[in-house]
Amino acid sequence: MSGFWSGWVLLLTLGCLAFILVPLLVMWKVQRKHETEETVGHNFDGIEEYDNPMPTWWIGLYLAMFVFGFAYLALYPGLWPGYFDGLLGWTSDKQLASAQLRHTRQFQPLFDQYEAMTIEELQAHSKALSMGKRVFLNNCSQCHGSDAGGNFGFPRLTDNRWIWGGTPEDIKTTVMEGRQGQMPAWGPVIGEQRVRNVSSWVRSLSGLDIAATQEQLEDGREVFESTCSICHGKDAKGNTQVGAPNLTDGVWLYGNTQAQVEYTIRNGRNGVMPAWKEILGPEKVHLVSAYIYSLSHKKQKM
Repeated sequence: MSGFWSGWVLLLTLGCLAFILVPLLVMWKVQRKHETEETVGHNFDGIEEYDNPMPTWWIGLYLAMFVFGFAYLALYPGLWPGYFDGLLGWTSDKQLASAQLRHTRQFQPLFDQYEAMTIEELQAHSKALSMGKRVFLNNCSQCHGSDAGGNFGFPRLTDNRWIWGGTPEDIKTTVMEGRQGQMPAWGPVIGEQRVRNVSSWVRSLSGLDIAATQEQLEDGREVFESTCSICHGKDAKGNTQVGAPNLTDGVWLYGNTQAQVEYTIRNGRNGVMPAWKEILGPEKVHLVSAYIYSLSHKKQKM
């Protein structure tokens, strides 16, 4: 925060403290010192108010609020942030560092223990998987869903269809290093008609209803074999080495309608899976990878 805004906030804070104290002192000075039967002269639907002094507890409460507010400003960096850190020397950076240190001391031995185990071995440890689940919910569920069921453009993680491979090593590499989609835009290369033809042929591999003629399907097959099979394979079963999905299993990351498939082929897809190694660290990546692996594999009982 700049010096101007720090000063402005300080001015408002001190003004509020003055607003608590000054009216109280003024009223305390001019009020009656003893209780009386006289009223203030107002009548509200037959209700009158005695002209008595303010209750002692009420005055004490106001004074306590003033003392607390001023003490807080003195102890913490509120009087002049950036120039005066308060009598306690507290800063948010120090508070964060302290919390992180406590967290490390508490959980690091457990993280080290689990990191020394393989992902397959962790399937038998419910506590490790629960920790991995918490990491997933805090960092991965925004894209893949809290149930890991996936969303449009974000794959489902609870089945055995893996774009980049579903072995423990593959999953951990994906989480650690991230992935970059590599589906090129074929529209400018093959033309609009052949985009429609190859889209129809690809959709037919999953048994979807299509409106293309046999001649158009044959042309689509030829386009696929000459352009798409390099990544997806001649049998269209995909290739996890390059992140080319299986096109025959009925699973569609970006939708399976004719228009959606045409869009994918025409414009390409370049979805990004971020690298989490710097954000989570190797221990948490190991745990969340074990949890993801457990979603599509039968868990063993401890």
